[in-house]
Amino acid sequence: MVPTGRVRWALIAWLFVLSAVAYLDRVNISIAGKLIAAEYGFTNQQLGWVFSSFVLGYALFQAPSGRVADRFGARRALTWAAIWWAAFSALSASLPAVPAILPLLMVVRFALGAGESIVYPASNRIVSRWIPGPERGLANGLIFMGVGVGAGITPPLITAVMLRYGWRASFMVCALIGLAAGAVWLVISRDRPDEHPWVSEPERALIQAGLPAAVSSPPLPWRVIGTNRNVHLLTLSYFCYGYSAYIFFTWFFIYLNTVRGLDLKISAVYSMLPFLAMAVGSGVGGLLSDRLSARYGLRVGRCGLAAVGIGLAAIFIAAGTQVESARLATFILAGGAGSLYLAQSSFWSVSADIAGSSAGAVSGVMNMGAQLGGVVTASLTPWVADRFGWTGSFLVAAGLCVAGALAWLGVRPDEPVAGPLDEG
Repeated sequence: MVPTGRVRWALIAWLFVLSAVAYLDRVNISIAGKLIAAEYGFTNQQLGWVFSSFVLGYALFQAPSGRVADRFGARRALTWAAIWWAAFSALSASLPAVPAILPLLMVVRFALGAGESIVYPASNRIVSRWIPGPERGLANGLIFMGVGVGAGITPPLITAVMLRYGWRASFMVCALIGLAAGAVWLVISRDRPDEHPWVSEPERALIQAGLPAAVSSPPLPWRVIGTNRNVHLLTLSYFCYGYSAYIFFTWFFIYLNTVRGLDLKISAVYSMLPFLAMAVGSGVGGLLSDRLSARYGLRVGRCGLAAVGIGLAAIFIAAGTQVESARLATFILAGGAGSLYLAQSSFWSVSADIAGSSAGAVSGVMNMGAQLGGVVTASLTPWVADRFGWTGSFLVAAGLCVAGALAWLGVRPDEPVAGPLDEG
């Protein structure tokens, strides 16, 4: 049993684990991509379509998955999702080399993306029900540290399994890890503090006192969500953010191996750096966000920090393309990834704050923007690289970071989606 008074943080800790597992399942194909392309005869462009298929499924199901989490609760939603991930990860490794392998693999990856789409809307649902407002930056920062940790351990783990047993076995390992993580979540989680037998009365009172009144309001209509200015700006910024982040998730390993000339094992080590930087940036960003918000208000703590973090990412990403040394370039680009993730908790904290009981749906719409950015970068990056070089691909990402930072200047974190605070 988890000690009373810390149950909410135990749930956040396991959401960190589920976040890491989700990224293990999505990044594994980029590590195995070169071997998959060789076995099936794919070009880089066709491999990009496979990458995009996952992200397209992930993007299109964000808003519906958020509504599912709001309707049925995060406990059931994430448990069934973990089973889904395991099934389609295993199926990804089971397809034979038939003439229709490209569309078949694209369908399987699309389905895997659809299943994974519920992870962060459901996590935000837990944050909106379990985490008091002053702790939400740190909570979201810890959840999204799982992104960096999961993506960071993927290169060495998948490479080790792949070199010993083949790329198909590495996908089976990911499937088993996902099933185990989902089983633990089913046991330890509940949708609300008053449903959990481990929650003490002092912790329950602390949580309740820190929740906004809107957490118990009726679900927001899609029309209200879709016409809200804050939602528009968050979604636009997250599109730019997602475009840049997905370069690291889809093409960075291949970039180091084929463009920068690092061998497979060294590429696996160096490709960890951006993801470890993401983990650090996410945790530090969440902590800073709460502290700055407490001292200077949400405009500085959430919006200001996000704008600075994404703006710094633009500088690092652009600078990394100008460096001759592959190893130095990797460290600079990792700095860009870490700076980007300083902003991560702000997106999810603000979407939970302004959405109340519709946190899943609103954050799903916002996250759809990031994933559509990922769809674009998965296919556009090799296209730009073929015509203008890989420097051009990274400069596009840097330019979008500037746009994403500017969008935060218009966000009003104290205005709920339903209207200003004084309208109830």
